[in-house]
Amino acid sequence: MPLLDDIAACTVCAAHLPLGPRPVVRASDPRAKILIIGQAPGLKVHMSGIPFNDASGDRLRDWLGVTPAQFYDESLFAIVPMGFCYPGRGKGGDNPPRPECAPLWHERVRATLPDIKLTLLIGTYAQAHYLGPRRKATLGETVRAWRDYIDDGCLPLVHPSPRNRIWLRRNPWFETEIVPYLRSAIVTALT
Repeated sequence: MPLLDDIAACTVCAAHLPLGPRPVVRASDPRAKILIIGQAPGLKVHMSGIPFNDASGDRLRDWLGVTPAQFYDESLFAIVPMGFCYPGRGKGGDNPPRPECAPLWHERVRATLPDIKLTLLIGTYAQAHYLGPRRKATLGETVRAWRDYIDDGCLPLVHPSPRNRIWLRRNPWFETEIVPYLRSAIVTALT
């Protein structure tokens, strides 16, 4: 697909990437039903080139109730982070996604995915971009108000990173309320 070739060759923010550009995007099949919009690849994902090929991915697949084979089947799932390349480390973890990617690429990538039935907005950056002023004051409030966005085909989620264990422990409603809904929505979208 020419668009994905253009993304793979992108060097727009190369000067800001400590390990250089290596866009990690999966959106080659227009039949994809679920779009996952995350933050940016971590170091392990940068090295492998496989999105969510880490502990975050293990938790996300568990939340979704899918196997790795299903998750990486591009006729089912498209994975388009807010920043396509590893942004490097900051004080409290990885740096934020580079701001160039979403405005440059997202609209064009989404135009190649006409069959998307559900878009998962993982983390603050995806929610800020796609929900704009409709999002709540905090990530927790936005995720808690998931019903406000589902009619638009969007479901805001907390990032599945192991760093969010404390948040998940303090917000048990996520796994008792949202995860069952999410699994049901995945089955519906994929059938």
